[in-house]
Amino acid sequence: MKLEEFAGKCGEWLRGSGPESDIVVSSRIRLARNLADYPFIRKCTGLDRAAIEKTLRDRFAHIALFRDVTYLDVNGLPDVDRARGVAIDPTEQFSVMVNEEDHLRIQVMHSGLDLQAAWEQINRIDDLLEAQVNYAFHDRLGYLTACPTNVGTGMRVSVMLHLPALVLTRQIEKVFRSLHKISLAVRGLYGEGSQAMGDFYQVSNQITLGKSEAELIQQVGDVAPALIEYERKARQYLIDESRRELHDRVSRAYGLLCTAQTISSEETMQLLSSVRMGVNLGLIRDVEIPTVNQLFIHTQPAHLQKLRGMELDTADRNIERANYLQLHLRGGSTDDGMGKN
Repeated sequence: MKLEEFAGKCGEWLRGSGPESDIVVSSRIRLARNLADYPFIRKCTGLDRAAIEKTLRDRFAHIALFRDVTYLDVNGLPDVDRARGVAIDPTEQFSVMVNEEDHLRIQVMHSGLDLQAAWEQINRIDDLLEAQVNYAFHDRLGYLTACPTNVGTGMRVSVMLHLPALVLTRQIEKVFRSLHKISLAVRGLYGEGSQAMGDFYQVSNQITLGKSEAELIQQVGDVAPALIEYERKARQYLIDESRRELHDRVSRAYGLLCTAQTISSEETMQLLSSVRMGVNLGLIRDVEIPTVNQLFIHTQPAHLQKLRGMELDTADRNIERANYLQLHLRGGSTDDGMGKN
């Protein structure tokens, strides 16, 4: 499968079919691993990186689970000057990045709140890889990683939540403060260093050293139901106290996305956030959540250009984005009242 084909697909984690998927978009577990025979990436020479990439690519070929994965040699793509690669399974449920911050970054993503299933899958993949290579491991510290915050299990557990009602009711900062007190990090749509867009937030563990995999999964898994309950109560409050305003907000967002001739990425994200909430509350019919989820990703600048097959300047991207939105959204309708809710 070519990179262009992945750009046009909707991965399993975007299908909106998992538990609590109206609020929890995805559950993600990532493991950081390094090979014992080589320095960390920042100390690697070009020859080291090339050797790591070749070693891991060859080992992937010996694992039956990797038989159908697509391996992309990132070094062969434009504007990249070091040996890197990524293996992606056909459903985009798991991937293995080579020579990123660590020699290996294994990632599994499931739709909805499904951390246990994600852990079982990634644990199996990790075991299969560890049977093929010698990981850098310390008897007392655990797995050794480039960033000290990952030492130990090397695990990052996260859930991606859509929390528009908590934003509208101005409760989101209070929620964040509570999460920080229990050592959980809150990041934007694209993880570390990214800003919140479209009311999407990643909640994840900050520390791995001294905690087991089960404890880290439990730490995030225990707080997710509380966040879901807070968001649901906030949505119900909006319905009970400001039904007309909520319906108007959702209808206007949908109308703009269906008719705009040019639209920025930032505005698209905010409008899609309202539409997604509207679909889940039954205010918009004939538009499905997988479509909305996919639009959040496919309307981003890089995706748009990949789908179009050419580089576009900002003005052309805004026009292309508007055309893409109209193509995928027209045909839906807004309900006159509260619909199916």
